[in-house]
Amino acid sequence: MMNEYNQLQQQIKEINGKLDSLLINMQEQKLKRSAVEDLTSDLTIIGKDMYDSAVAELENHSVELDLEEIKLFTIKLLKNVPTLTGMINMVESLADLAKDAGPIVNEMIIDFTRKLHEFEAKGYFEFFRESGKKIDHVIQIFNHMNVDEIPDYSIWKLLRILRSPEVRKVMTFLLIFMKNIARYDQHYKGNEIQNMEPHKHNIET
Repeated sequence: MMNEYNQLQQQIKEINGKLDSLLINMQEQKLKRSAVEDLTSDLTIIGKDMYDSAVAELENHSVELDLEEIKLFTIKLLKNVPTLTGMINMVESLADLAKDAGPIVNEMIIDFTRKLHEFEAKGYFEFFRESGKKIDHVIQIFNHMNVDEIPDYSIWKLLRILRSPEVRKVMTFLLIFMKNIARYDQHYKGNEIQNMEPHKHNIET
């Protein structure tokens, strides 16, 4: 009889423990549900305030919202998600390409800048500037000349003109210029032949 009483007491104790656990869980669920309801209420209030503020702002700027158009826009946006994803992937690929090509472009810019400095050191730009001035001067002289009014000089007068200091200076300049061009051309061809001889020797061997 005592054993049965003890067993009954143990069962009651276990049932009370389970009831306590159940009550605790129910209390926790109630607290969680209350917290969710409070959060939902707060979010609803915030969302309503944001909506009212957006509507008021749009009304201030004379913007009318058409819910049907918004719905159609949302549907089109959702239907074109793959297209938008492809565009984003393309932009990312272009960004990666620009990142990879950056050092190459920088090297090209550096080489171009060095070449410009080399041309400047060799006097190319100064030559072009002076040549441009000379060409402008020649064009101005030519525009002031009347071809129909050029006199018909005799041979003797032409010879006297050729003996003038100005003409002799121009002719001397042209002769020296042509001589230097021929000398440079001969020097360039000589270097080209020297550079080709080792290659020719390798082919023959």
